[in-house]
Amino acid sequence: MRDISSTSFAAFGAVLIAISYGVARFAFGLFVPQIRDDLALTTYTIGIIGALPLVSFLLSTGFAPVLANRLGARYSAMISASFGVAGLALISQAASAMTLGIGVFSCGICTGLMMPALTTGMQALVKRTLHARVSSFMNAGTSIGIMVAVPTVIFMTGAWRTAYLSFTALAIVGLCATWFFLPSVSRLTPANAAPPPPLGELPWSRLIRVSLFAFLMGFVSSAYWIFAPDLVITLGGVSAGATGWLWFAVGVAGLGGAVVADLADRNNPPITQALMLMMLSTSMLLLAANPAQPGLTLFSALIFGLSYMSLTGLYLMTGIRLLPGRLSAGPVLPFMAVALGQATGSPVIGRLIDLFDYTYAFSLIAALGIVVAILSPFYPGYIAQAQEEPEEEAGLQGAYDYQLQDEEGHPLEEASEDPLEEAQPSA
Repeated sequence: MRDISSTSFAAFGAVLIAISYGVARFAFGLFVPQIRDDLALTTYTIGIIGALPLVSFLLSTGFAPVLANRLGARYSAMISASFGVAGLALISQAASAMTLGIGVFSCGICTGLMMPALTTGMQALVKRTLHARVSSFMNAGTSIGIMVAVPTVIFMTGAWRTAYLSFTALAIVGLCATWFFLPSVSRLTPANAAPPPPLGELPWSRLIRVSLFAFLMGFVSSAYWIFAPDLVITLGGVSAGATGWLWFAVGVAGLGGAVVADLADRNNPPITQALMLMMLSTSMLLLAANPAQPGLTLFSALIFGLSYMSLTGLYLMTGIRLLPGRLSAGPVLPFMAVALGQATGSPVIGRLIDLFDYTYAFSLIAALGIVVAILSPFYPGYIAQAQEEPEEEAGLQGAYDYQLQDEEGHPLEEASEDPLEEAQPSA
């Protein structure tokens, strides 16, 4: 195992995120129409199955930081990739709702374990001044993975099993590469870092508010992630292969989400959150309004991709800032809230579609998104905090800088110019 530079670590991390998030988790919605028809599943059943990877994501995320700290980045990432291989293989051979459910549940475990494993490696190997850059690059892997899944839908129309076999092969390559390229290191907390504040002194009001907003955003967005391709096929008469361009647009626009989130944190997060939630809701209304119009559906996907990735990036920064000194909990808390919202929303929306229709269900969920946007002044943004706390740098790098503080509450200085000097092999 050779030393790995910050750039190489970011690039390989993005590849693993592309497989675990983009392919293993978010690609499922693309194949819902084909899977539903082949296995004779109702929309409500699809909604329940669509919630399973989110449930397993929540469960695995809860113990992922502990696993990563004990086993190190390489071995925890290999365990994650192994669940991805098993889940994708099971989906490709699914003959019933039960087998399909087990497969997507396993994929959710893969997703939940991967980011904490990579974050552990980043904290140990990458200089803190580069954390924002590396984290943003790795997060972009989600959008890249979504786009990678598109050709399989376009060129393998009606062959979803073959598509998932190709995903399985890709995950196997990622598993093998992890052994060779990812170091076995664990996150280290410098001895001169101030201890995290006691639980009783945490800003619980703000943590609860950001968690509620993340939950509601996840609830609203689940309609698009699980049912958008099926809506376009059912109401718009679009071919299954053509829906791939929908996800391609989501992925392309999602690449800009990190930039928007960083700018939002530097200006006015509550207002930006309101704007992004309005865009998220608008994307659903546009999709349901005229799904037979390709230009309108692609525009809808662009809006959804940008708004969704911007919101998740904003919640990530807020979670890190509100939990200084807690390297595991800060990045994980908002994503757990989003996943819980999606796990709750998927079966609810599936039931609404069964009882009424796609247009009614998407319109109702869009209305909920607008109501949440109106409540955005309650979001615990940077501007609101600045009146009560010492001024700190905004943006993702500012959030990472203040993760570790000295006794006076200032960002902890790097102990070494070479982050590899601070990293040790995991036990």
